[in-house]
Amino acid sequence: MESITSPSELSSDDFVRRFALRPGQLMWLLGAGASVSAGIPSAWDMIWQFKQTLFVAQRKASPQSVADLGNPAIRALLDSHIASSERLPSPGSPDEYAALFEATYPVEREDACARTYGTTGTLSVVALDAPELAGQLIGAQKWPIAVKLHGDFRSRRLKNTTDELRQQDAALRQQLVDACRRSGLVVAGYSGRDDSVMDALETALNQPGGYPGGLFWLHRGSDPPLGRVIRLLQRASDAGVECGLVRIESFDEILRDLVRLLPALDTSALNALATGRSRVSGAPEPSGQRGWPLIRLNGLAVTIPANCRKLVCTIEGVAAARSAVAEANARLIVTRTQAGVLGFGSDAEFRRVFDPFGITAFDLATFEKRRLRYESGERGLLRDALVEALCAAKNVRAIRRRSADLLVPVDPADSAWDGLRAITHQTTGTVPKHPDLKWHEGVGVRLDWADDGLWLLLDPKIVFEGVTDATKAITADFARERTVKRYNRDLDRLIDFWAKRLAGEALLALSIGDGIDARFAVGKNTAFSKLVQP
Repeated sequence: MESITSPSELSSDDFVRRFALRPGQLMWLLGAGASVSAGIPSAWDMIWQFKQTLFVAQRKASPQSVADLGNPAIRALLDSHIASSERLPSPGSPDEYAALFEATYPVEREDACARTYGTTGTLSVVALDAPELAGQLIGAQKWPIAVKLHGDFRSRRLKNTTDELRQQDAALRQQLVDACRRSGLVVAGYSGRDDSVMDALETALNQPGGYPGGLFWLHRGSDPPLGRVIRLLQRASDAGVECGLVRIESFDEILRDLVRLLPALDTSALNALATGRSRVSGAPEPSGQRGWPLIRLNGLAVTIPANCRKLVCTIEGVAAARSAVAEANARLIVTRTQAGVLGFGSDAEFRRVFDPFGITAFDLATFEKRRLRYESGERGLLRDALVEALCAAKNVRAIRRRSADLLVPVDPADSAWDGLRAITHQTTGTVPKHPDLKWHEGVGVRLDWADDGLWLLLDPKIVFEGVTDATKAITADFARERTVKRYNRDLDRLIDFWAKRLAGEALLALSIGDGIDARFAVGKNTAFSKLVQP
């Protein structure tokens, strides 16, 4: 059996510099994941939606019971259901998307795709109807050209099912192979699940001079890519192709960083991308017990620090910067962006940790609004610092998660949590018959952008400790039973409790006497909407 080793990884900064040296030598292979920031679901998102649909239909369950697809307990429940089916591949299988698609939309496949995929643009587009057009356009250098390997909902032919993906249109596949012999390739938003596409990428590697500009695979998240992706990069490296796995926060962020290094490019439209017309207007705060109809939201306005420390050194990547801090046992909160290492903490601590990496600049950085509108490194840094500030001031501890941090009481017996007990009757305990599974009443928190500012979003939930793959379904059942009767009144009381509990002025992440600390203010009133009759 062929051994699989971890592929060589490049920092996003390193990739950006390499791209800037050869922009005309690299083409892009974009999957649905590249459009996540625009609200279009990725293949991974759709997998969970398919599982949710099948669970509700086959178990005759309430859609509300599995509505929160970001909840690990609900995901475990859905995975358990799918794993019990003899017709569907196991969760995480490369064939999972196609099999779930067929099971969810056995007849009206094209209608389903028409609801899923976005519209085409004004560039030259080649779909499955006319594969020969791809060769003509590429040969004539009619850039930009978009070749849709799985078709388009405007086409008469689509490819989404297992057999279709396995037997990709031979002509288009050959065009991809030929293009990879002339140019390097950057892959973004694509998991590598489709055998037909991966076969083509491997075939190109077998050709003399394949990927002359390199092969770079952009990957979101901390989980490893699929095994076939790892093998492709490993083979490319063995063949002497410049290649690497590049971990990114989002496609939008890496694209912005690339654009900044391209000369003579007008970026005014890109800079104004997220500054569309406002669709909301301010409403007066409700008063009295019987006010006008409103919808209470779960966001608290956040005031953030204006600056953070910025230093330039040779350390590469977020993971490396944070590892250096951990190894030095330093009280710093840091991230790594193209601009350099950004963070909060004592100046002496910054120099102690990063002097070995050759500091060439030691300055301040200002948080720019345009960098906070999406999941950028700066927004991640602010979230980390805010959670530290809340833990320091509000008698909570954090359980870190990629999508949201979970806060639970440090001492549930403290009188400060009497208000929570009045709503939930119990704030902590163990799952019956499973003494190793401890649960807490807690809240998920994350930062999001709306109305030209950052908001702290609150999501009251049951938080578990000691969960294993074998007990995920058990915790999902327990959480559902405990929360199933929490209707609007109880949820309103929970959000109100957590809002007042976490609100505060002058919340400091580190409480240091020198350097740059992170100082926040969190409002106590959640956002709300008012219905205005025309």
